[in-house]
Amino acid sequence: MDVLQSFLLGIIQGLTEFLPISSSGHLVLGKQILGVEVETGITFEVIVHFGTLCSILIYYRKIIWDLLVSAFGFLKSPSARKEDPKVKLIGFIFVSMIPAMIVGFTLKDQVEAIFSDPLVVSVMLLVTGLILFTTRFIGNTTKDVNLSNSFLIGVAQSFAMIPGISRSGSTISAALWMGVKREEAANFSFLMLIPVIAGAMLLEVKELVEIGVSDAALTNLVIGFLAAFISGYYALKYLIIILKRKGFHYFAYYCWLIGGIGLVYYLI
Repeated sequence: MDVLQSFLLGIIQGLTEFLPISSSGHLVLGKQILGVEVETGITFEVIVHFGTLCSILIYYRKIIWDLLVSAFGFLKSPSARKEDPKVKLIGFIFVSMIPAMIVGFTLKDQVEAIFSDPLVVSVMLLVTGLILFTTRFIGNTTKDVNLSNSFLIGVAQSFAMIPGISRSGSTISAALWMGVKREEAANFSFLMLIPVIAGAMLLEVKELVEIGVSDAALTNLVIGFLAAFISGYYALKYLIIILKRKGFHYFAYYCWLIGGIGLVYYLI
């Protein structure tokens, strides 16, 4: 994989991580189209995901700071902070992680096996399009995230381990169908992504320390990270605007287009 390919794949990751069109699926198709052989295996996917994690940290820096302040306050005085909405939000985020952790630890090998199958990705993009299109029929949403719907949103996130199933598309759509306010659905979807990516990064860093990375591979990882970080920030910013304007379902047409093209191409 050369520098240009790393840059393009980073851009793809940054745009598709937040837009509901499946980042993992686009990385699979992107590598197929570009003829990329990724020397560091799954490491590249994790590094570019880390780039988008940094996008979230910058975009939500004020909210994240407030959550940290509330968390430390709770540790100092649990009884005084137990009704703090921010403390409850932290709890809901951890609850949402449970389904993905279960699936990740039990089905990790199977999920990684289908990462390289572009035909599966194409089919799953069609499924993502269907999920997104259903949000067209959702009216006004007025609820807040709570214990029960945070777990169900986490269940939706676990299905997104399949390449082609959009994580943001699944989680935001699930939240909207349960009546969660549009902006809150998006905010929760991206905040709950932070511990997931952070955990994956910790595991990957341990492996990198053990096996090492060549200078050429390291350059590609840095380029991919920067491309994903910058493009991810702007994709996140404009997705929130689109969601507020109730245009979320329009992404279904793109998923159907790409999935349909892929299906025809790989079947023929």
